Amino acid sequence: MKAEQLRKSILQMAIQGKLVPQNPGDEPASVLLERIRAEKQRLIKEGKIKKDKSNSVIFKGDDNRHYEKIGGEVKDITDEIDIDLPDGWTVARLGSLLSCQTGASFKKDQASNDKTKIRILRGGNISDNGYKFYDNDIFIDYSLIAENIMLRKNDLITPAVTSLENVGKIAIIEKDYDNVSAGGFVFICRPFYSNDILGKFLLYALQSPYLNSQIKSITKKSGQAFYNIGKERLIRLLIPIPPLAEQERIVAEIEKYEPLIAEYDKLEQEKSKLDGEIYDKLKKSILQYAIQGKLVPQEPTDEPASVLLEKIRAEKKAKLGKKYVDSFIYKGDDNCYYEHIDGVAEDKPVEVPFDLPDCWEWVRWGNLSDSIQYGYNAPAKVSGRIKMVRISDIHDNEVDWSHVPFCDIDEDEIETYRLKENDILFARTGGTVGKSYLVKNVSEEAIYAGYLIRTRYSDRLSSQYLKYFMESPLYWVQLRDGTIATAQPNCNGQTLSKMILPLPPLAEQQRIVDKINEIFANL
Repeated sequence: MKAEQLRKSILQMAIQGKLVPQNPGDEPASVLLERIRAEKQRLIKEGKIKKDKSNSVIFKGDDNRHYEKIGGEVKDITDEIDIDLPDGWTVARLGSLLSCQTGASFKKDQASNDKTKIRILRGGNISDNGYKFYDNDIFIDYSLIAENIMLRKNDLITPAVTSLENVGKIAIIEKDYDNVSAGGFVFICRPFYSNDILGKFLLYALQSPYLNSQIKSITKKSGQAFYNIGKERLIRLLIPIPPLAEQERIVAEIEKYEPLIAEYDKLEQEKSKLDGEIYDKLKKSILQYAIQGKLVPQEPTDEPASVLLEKIRAEKKAKLGKKYVDSFIYKGDDNCYYEHIDGVAEDKPVEVPFDLPDCWEWVRWGNLSDSIQYGYNAPAKVSGRIKMVRISDIHDNEVDWSHVPFCDIDEDEIETYRLKENDILFARTGGTVGKSYLVKNVSEEAIYAGYLIRTRYSDRLSSQYLKYFMESPLYWVQLRDGTIATAQPNCNGQTLSKMILPLPPLAEQQRIVDKINEIFANL
């Protein structure tokens, strides 16, 4: 069980009355709710909060069923309560326990980074571990803030409109602030009954799987990327309420576990990091063995790589004619390597990183490729004639086609940039520079974007062997040597074209691919 799962299990036990024992001598939760209702009426009378349109009172009838009274109407809500409650517990609508309002509304040009003004917390400041201040927080003038939305101790804050991953995140404010509020897309939920225990219990209850899943279920999609909880839906949530004394025991028990869970999480992250490092090192070692000819045995009957290269050169010469410049790397009588290039008077020495089996050859990527071409530059669109794959659409050697945007492109240019089976794309700039993708299962007509380079090569080669080379240490060493170090590191087609790679016979390429696949499947 992961640390987060462990914490959720504890919170789930807490709201089911299974974390700490019940005490028959505890004052029932119904008495606590009466005090909360009285406090709410006092705040309304003093003008500190607005009068509620509905004043919900939930009670248990003589028939052991739950009823809700709103004004003069009584409704059976037993079917809404899908959790068994211990004796002494009751349920209440969230809106009967606290006020709920959004934070400050302001225009974009009214925000600044002037830290002498009011700091505004947004959805990104909130997590289940609390709230944080960041260097890029925004600040607004005091005149734009109503006094009652300055954050106070035991306020609960949660995003009202946010991205999917932040739905249901909730934090409790630890102290009174005179210079911190929340933005208009954040709910400020302030308990009517100012009590540290009640505030913390409500926090843990809303973070529990039981209630957190309900928050997510009442959240509606708003536009393409945002989700809206909705105040009226939020305050209708039913919250299990134990006696105040039991709340205190529950909070104390959870707080006892919190540092242990945090330590467990730290150890879990360290283990995950170590596992990842071990996997990464093991993967690199396997790929290095593969391209050195040490992963599978050589077969004397395999057609040598030199014959394969002759066929590829003949194909390129027939295709390019006079434009074709022949070149190849060979081992001289002095056991050193040299490169022959047509039209160059003298063969030049080539430094190779290791010796190869007899039937293998060293070759430059440019000698294997039919083309190395930059992608198409165009703005992304939500609809159009053809899709355009970007660097950001490629994750773990897969393309999420549902998120690939469209673009505008002239019909006569499509064929130049169209993606085809076994094309290899690699990123030429940014944090992912050098990352590659072997195009497989092209489910939609697509081209590729300008920050990618596409390479095509002879179909006499194993595409997956070439892809595995592009994951090997030898590839990355050469990539780094050819990368221009700037704020946005980048490399070009020449970097790829000049790379040397070890080429086994075609039959051995396939045996290597099969063996790597087998090993990786069991890592």
